[in-house]
Parts: sequence; structure tokens; C-alpha cells
Amino acid sequence: MIKIHFKKLCMVSAFSMATLLPTAVFAQGAPVVCPDYKKGPTNIPSERTGKKVSKALEAYNLDQVDEALTILYEIDTSQEFDRAFTDRFIGNLLATQSDKAAKALEYLNKAVNAKKLNDLEQAGTLRLIADLNMQEKNYAAAAVKYKEWMDFTCKEDPDVYLRLATAYYEEQKWADIIDPINKSIKLAEKPNKNAYALKLTSYYNRKMYKETIQVAEDTVTIFPDNKANWTQLGFFYMLVEDYKKALSTFEMALNQGYLTKEAEIKALMQLYSTNNIPYKAATLFEKYMKEGLVKKDEKNLSSLASTWNQAKDPKKAAVYYGQAAALSSDPDLYYKQGTSLALSEQYKDALVALQKALDAGADNVGRIHMVMMEASFYSGDFKTAYVHVQEAKKDSSTSRSARSWEPYIKEKAKNRGIKL
Repeated sequence: MIKIHFKKLCMVSAFSMATLLPTAVFAQGAPVVCPDYKKGPTNIPSERTGKKVSKALEAYNLDQVDEALTILYEIDTSQEFDRAFTDRFIGNLLATQSDKAAKALEYLNKAVNAKKLNDLEQAGTLRLIADLNMQEKNYAAAAVKYKEWMDFTCKEDPDVYLRLATAYYEEQKWADIIDPINKSIKLAEKPNKNAYALKLTSYYNRKMYKETIQVAEDTVTIFPDNKANWTQLGFFYMLVEDYKKALSTFEMALNQGYLTKEAEIKALMQLYSTNNIPYKAATLFEKYMKEGLVKKDEKNLSSLASTWNQAKDPKKAAVYYGQAAALSSDPDLYYKQGTSLALSEQYKDALVALQKALDAGADNVGRIHMVMMEASFYSGDFKTAYVHVQEAKKDSSTSRSARSWEPYIKEKAKNRGIKL
């Protein structure tokens, strides 16, 4: 955008200089609006310089830029205005060539530093230098020239304020962004989303989260159709642990079809869980996993299973723990699958899953045998229950619980005439 803008300025400036008519100076309106401003006389090039500039313009109009520059380079004058005028024209033409920016800036700076140009030309050149510096990533120099343009013209232009704020952003001068960006926002005919993005970034990078959220709330109000604004606001609420507002924001985004990324769905799932609504979290995650928006990998399957457990549906939890375990052969996932199956009274399947955990080299051997003991006991297989309780006694972490279960198993087996 900046590149297109300053090239347009170059062409306009080249035309106005080459016409050599005083009326051209007034074509773009008052160049300076300072309260005490008094317009001086309009300068025009001398006849000798003017003829060469006209010849250069003819070449330029025929797209013979190099020929035009050769003519301008040959101009030798001791008159200060002629020199500044010619340097400005040379700089303008060089600025239209992508590889001549540094040389263009050299001539343009010489032209404005002489302070001999007409006010319109001086103002336009200051602005061009600033824009060219922005294009060349000379952000500090650009900021200086934008402020010089403002001091010289006393004009308040929302685009210039936005560019100045952008230069500060590129230099990571976060605090300096606020004043020009507020002025840009105030002066703009219609809201500019880039301005609000810069303001938000300034506050966020200084960890001023209250102000960050205020800007994010403004962007949602001003640009309601921008889906990124909604999720951004939701994440900021999460950052300050305002989970109720975060949840309502993400829900509104969901209802408008704005949640299109896995991270956004997972954030909403997390918010439902945090706000003690695990069933909604699980059903939402399950829905988008089936639709393919959420990847069906070990981590996500395990997370979904855990959420179904929170929702007090161990049967569904067991399904997803089983799918996660099948992808990874993680003994802990087999253990969780077996535990969930036992809780849902699927004892036979629980024993199969728990045995897989043991075979895969689980660390919590005692705990696994305790669950296998309970699954065997509640399914009426007291002999197998007794075998597992003996194994559980060998583990210091479960030996006490196992010993308390042992006489109970013996008693139940005896009552049914089963010899252990």
C-alpha cells in the first residue's frame, strides 16, 4: 500500500514541477494550515533550468526514465531554488525504480534540507521521504519525517498517524503507539481494523490486559463480522481467568459459525469443563472429532475420554480410552480404559484391557491388580479375585487395601462353597 501511495505522489509531483506554472502550486489545496501561517511568494525555476526540466519531462512521459534522469543530472546551477527543485525531481524519478530507493532518499533529503522549495513541494517531499523510508524499513527515519511533515503543515491526517504508529510498532516502541493511533482512530472517516490491531498490540505487549480487553471488546462491536475478533476476545478473557465471559464469547462465536480451528474448539471444550459443564464439553468435542475438524489422535481421544468421565459416563470414556490406547499402546491408557469399563460394570472387557496394561509394562502394577480383583469379585469369579489380591499385596502402595479385601473374598467364596 505504501509503495503504491508514494509512487503516485512521485508522478503527481513530477507533473506539477514540470509545468512550471504558479497555478499548479494551488492544485492540491493549502499545503500549510498553521494558525500563524503566511504564504510566501511562489518560486519557479529559472528559464535555463526550466527548459531542461521540460525536456526531462518529455522523456519521462515517453517512459524514458533513464534518459530523463541523465538530463536532470546535467543541470548545473548555483541558484538554491533551482538546485532543490532539480534534486526533488531526480529523487521523485529514482523513487519509482525499486532498486534506487537509497539514492532517491539522498536527493529528496537534499531538496528538503535546503528549505527553498515552495510550501506545497516541501510538504509533499517530506511525506514522500517518510513513505519511502517506511517501504525501505527505515522505521526510525520514517517516524522523524512524519513528525516533520506534521510540524511543517500543522495538518492532522489519520493515515499519517497510522503510519507513524506502524513505524513505532516495527521498532517495538509499544508505548509510543498509543498517542498517534488514538488520533488516527478519532480522525478516520470510517474505522480501520489495522488501527485497532496496533492499539491492542501496544497494550498486550506491555501486559496491560484490562486495556487490551477493552480494545478487543471494541473490535467485536465495530467489526462484528470479523470472526478472528471473537475468538481473540475469548482468549483474552481466558488469559485473565474470566471464564464466564470467555465461555459466552466463544458460544456466540460458535453460534455464528466462527469457530473453524481445532484450537478454538478445544478452548470452548476447556471452558465448558472449567465452568462445570462437562457433558457439553464432551458432546461438542465428539461432534467435531467425527466431522474431522478435531484430529482423532491419541492426545485428543484421551482428552475426550477424560471429559466423558467428568460427565459421569464411564462407558463412553472407555470407548475413547480404548481408541487412544490402540494408537499408542500406552499402558496407562489401557489402565484408564479398564477402570472406566469396570465403573460401567463391563467387567469381562475391563479385565482384558487391564491385562493389556500389564503386558505393556505398566508401572502401577498393584493398582491394576486391585481393579482386576474388584472386576473379578463383582462378576462372581472369587478365585480370580483372590489371585489378584495376592498380587496386589506385593505392592507397598496397595498392600494395605489388598489385605483388607482378602478376608472378605475368602468369606464370599466360603459362603458359595468355592475353594480358593
